[in-house]
Amino acid sequence: MAEMIFSLVLEVVKCLAPPTERRVEIEKLKEESTSIQRRVSEAERNGENIEEKVERWVVSVKKIIDEAAKFIQDEETATNKRCLKGLCPNFKTRYQLSKKAETEVKAAIVELREEAGRFDRISYRTIPEEIWLKSRKGYEAFESRLCALKSVQNALTDVNVSIVGVYGMGGIGKTTLVKEVARQAREDKLFDLVVFSEVSQTLDIKKIQQEIAEKLGLVLEEETGSRRASRLYERLKKEEKILIILDNIWKCVDLEAVGIPFGDDHKGCKLLLTARDRNVLFRMGSQKNFSIDILNEEEAWRLFKLMADDHVENRELQSTATEVAQACKGLPIALTTIARALRNKSVPEWKSALQELRMPSEVNFEGVPAEAYSTIELSFKNLKGEQLKKFFMLCSLLGNSICTSYLFQCCMGLGILQKANKLEDARNKLYALVHELRDSCLLLEGDSNQELSMHDVIRDVAISIACRDQHAVLVRNEDVWEWPDDIALKECYAISLRGCSIHELPEGLECPRLEFLHINPKDSVFEINNPCNFFTGMRKLRVVDFTRMQLLLLPSSIDLLVNLQTLCLVECMLDDIAIIGKLKNLEILSFWGSGIVKLPEELGHLTKLRQLDLSNCFKLKVIAPNVISRLVRLEELYMSNCFVEWDDEGPNSERINARLDELMHLPRLTNLEVHVKNDNVLPEGFFARKLERFKISVGDSSFLPLAATNNDCCFKLSWALFAIDDHEIMRTLKLKLNSVSICSKKLQGIKDVEYLCLDKSQDVKNVLFDLDREGFSRLKHLHVQNNPDFMCIVDSKERVPLDDAFPILESLNLYNLIKLERICQDRLSVQSFNELKTIRVELCDQLSNIFLLSAAKCLPRLERIAVINCRNIQEIFVVDGEYDAIDHQKIEFSQLRTLCLGSLPELTSFCCEVKKNREAQGMHETCSNKISSFEDKLDISSALFNEKVVLSNLEVLEMNKVNIEKIWHNQLPVAMFLCFQNLTRLILTSMLGSFEHLQHLEICHCKGLQEIISKEGADDQVLPNFVFPQVTSLRLSGLPELKCLYPGMHTSEWPALKLLKVSDCDQVTVFDSELFSFCKSSEEDKPDIPARQPLFLLEKV
Repeated sequence: MAEMIFSLVLEVVKCLAPPTERRVEIEKLKEESTSIQRRVSEAERNGENIEEKVERWVVSVKKIIDEAAKFIQDEETATNKRCLKGLCPNFKTRYQLSKKAETEVKAAIVELREEAGRFDRISYRTIPEEIWLKSRKGYEAFESRLCALKSVQNALTDVNVSIVGVYGMGGIGKTTLVKEVARQAREDKLFDLVVFSEVSQTLDIKKIQQEIAEKLGLVLEEETGSRRASRLYERLKKEEKILIILDNIWKCVDLEAVGIPFGDDHKGCKLLLTARDRNVLFRMGSQKNFSIDILNEEEAWRLFKLMADDHVENRELQSTATEVAQACKGLPIALTTIARALRNKSVPEWKSALQELRMPSEVNFEGVPAEAYSTIELSFKNLKGEQLKKFFMLCSLLGNSICTSYLFQCCMGLGILQKANKLEDARNKLYALVHELRDSCLLLEGDSNQELSMHDVIRDVAISIACRDQHAVLVRNEDVWEWPDDIALKECYAISLRGCSIHELPEGLECPRLEFLHINPKDSVFEINNPCNFFTGMRKLRVVDFTRMQLLLLPSSIDLLVNLQTLCLVECMLDDIAIIGKLKNLEILSFWGSGIVKLPEELGHLTKLRQLDLSNCFKLKVIAPNVISRLVRLEELYMSNCFVEWDDEGPNSERINARLDELMHLPRLTNLEVHVKNDNVLPEGFFARKLERFKISVGDSSFLPLAATNNDCCFKLSWALFAIDDHEIMRTLKLKLNSVSICSKKLQGIKDVEYLCLDKSQDVKNVLFDLDREGFSRLKHLHVQNNPDFMCIVDSKERVPLDDAFPILESLNLYNLIKLERICQDRLSVQSFNELKTIRVELCDQLSNIFLLSAAKCLPRLERIAVINCRNIQEIFVVDGEYDAIDHQKIEFSQLRTLCLGSLPELTSFCCEVKKNREAQGMHETCSNKISSFEDKLDISSALFNEKVVLSNLEVLEMNKVNIEKIWHNQLPVAMFLCFQNLTRLILTSMLGSFEHLQHLEICHCKGLQEIISKEGADDQVLPNFVFPQVTSLRLSGLPELKCLYPGMHTSEWPALKLLKVSDCDQVTVFDSELFSFCKSSEEDKPDIPARQPLFLLEKV
């Protein structure tokens, strides 16, 4: 009996004891949660999506930690409860609570920790959507196209049709049409995925496979075509609904060889093909084919006016212009090119053009009808000057995608830009020529700012002209071909061999007039047999380009090319390149992406060299000493992604590698791209020299683009808006400095930079004062990350005049600065940050606000703001002013269009006002972490945006994990994405006028939200009708308390709604065909109130 009592008492004592063990378990769970959250944040910064099980785990952990904290608090409360008139603790209560905690919490904690250990991965990569799927740029909705558009759409929805074809002459608009079909199909959710691949005249099965695989996120590592096809086939079979567009097909494509399942093999895979020849579609098994006809006369004239401007309708010119438009025969490409060519020309020039259009050329190049040929040829003839025509001809020889840097090298070699004294001046002239051809619609923009393209019809005509007038030879993608005969070669000006099977170069070719030679073989894995005398008969060569060739030794006859200006050895396998040193007149030398390991001393003889490109030469480690310093005419040196081991020994020591200070001996150097891993090798004054363009990276840090630092996946509308296109930036500097003394000795001249990226840097605490006391007068973009020492960006106490601080800065990105207390230690002056357009702040926990602004100056050009994971942010901006002025003055952010706020637990207001006491006007104004004693903080409204804040152009609002109850006073943006728990009031009836601009609305995980539109004031006297004229998408999820759109009788209209998604909203009915479901009101004078209302009436959506 005594033992039983002892055991019972022991058990009770265990439960009554303080919950130390549970506290330890909870702390371990918190540590596990912190570790998982770091991995989640890292994955999101890399643009990856988080696994759903991980997201659920994070939510569960937060919930169980909160519950455990409540149990512990309840136990502590129970400890203070006493029985026997307060003389003894209440053992019964404590025992019950401890037992409950033991059973309910401990098991959950153990289970969550075990589950975390089973996570094999946290995230997965996503595939970005094609830009053309999001934009209708270049699409004109002509009536004559609508029939074909609808027909193609209907065919794609037919379960018995797998392959649909669209055909028509070149330049008729086939690609534009099928892209619009794809856009609408994607918007209507007909397909889960849309894949586009341009086949072109040069059929490349491997390229098609690669383009499709990239859209699927599939990596094809197999070398053989059959294995690649099998892998792609199996992957496509897993897609339930997919549309594959194969554009611009010239000859039959073997779908099996590509690896595309269709028909009975995969009913969900649809193919949309375009071709100039309908027979090609038939041979590929297309079941329904639709022709694209020329534009009718009215549509043609409409397009022609759009391209030539409305002045063509004046009395003197209209009749001639109308006849010119009619002569274009409704071909869009012809209408566009002719109209642009004749824009702003005189009446005689128009009449001359009309005469030529009525006399089509007899030359009918393959795939281009005579009428279209004559229109494009006329555009060519109307180009101003031989320089522009020669430039156009050259572009046609360089393939579908034209890299502007390569185009520049070829132009320099051929003397097209010869009148420019400096390469920078020549480059400006190149851009001017590009714009002239674009304005004439003879060149198109490429996939990036560094690329151009040419419409295939225009290119075909241009090549035809080049072959006819300049005796050019162009061979593309030919497995079996022969060099032209001796007579043709003697007249030949240019030879371009692209994608051809070449295993050896011929001996003794006699090409006395040849100036341009480009060879890019189909198979780069084979070593090319190059005879020593290959160049013997080509002594007028000015440009030689060997791309993707294995040339262990260059032909020895290359030293005979005394006129050679440009030599490009791109992505070549090279061994001995010393012979290049004999090309004494060489001006442009490129080894881009080649496998060279050393730059030999013989290259120091190239004393006329003006540009040296070593970009992406990853194997290059050694540059012979004094080679670079001897290139005294060098203007441009490109060494990005080239990791040379620069020597840091003294000038008199034995060296095997170049020193970085050799660059200091190049008097004409204007452009420099270089990576320096060790900042100890930086010479003094390295940044002080004047350079027109530079991209210099010091240290081993990597800087993610702004969009990639996105910490919260909910910011999907604005992700790309914060990105910086560094191709448009002339001067970029990225620093991660390890040397303590480097700032004072080696950073002089840093002030000329346009884009500055700073990682951890010793002894840098104040960016403005420590790096450039003149205020960074030319800086446009500032990115600061991972620095534990930065206290502020601008500190007026350091004798830096604030009027000059960052006067033209456009973007400011601050990431993971754990000690940053203020961006600016005082109120912004009128001039500082005056051009700022983008602010992004993330993981800066010491910040309480972003800027202290004057009521008279509120960043007039600010367009985008993102503040994420800053746990002490209370307001985004603080505005101060005098008592008499601030009460009547609006606080306007007139250009703000995008606002992203995420994980800001202390945020209470977007813009907080403070009034300065008159008695303190004579005092020195500072802004510390707390509002000073002579300022009174005004709590004007509980809303995030009060009535004095004006955001007249706000388009996108994205919020997540922000603890506020009310957002708006009286305005709405175009798009909203909301995700936070405490929101109870979203839209007020007084904001009805703002509905007309709203286009996208997404609300999720707002647990307290009961209605989307809230009542204001007395009961409605008139039945309200809410109209959302432009809302195209509405998503509601995780709203357990949502009951209705509006808590009263009403109607609503959503005429533009295309996408509706409602999930985890258990208390709301989405659709109903009846207006109301009534219950009787107790008062006779009041109408019946609906007990349960639907979000939408079927006839109103």
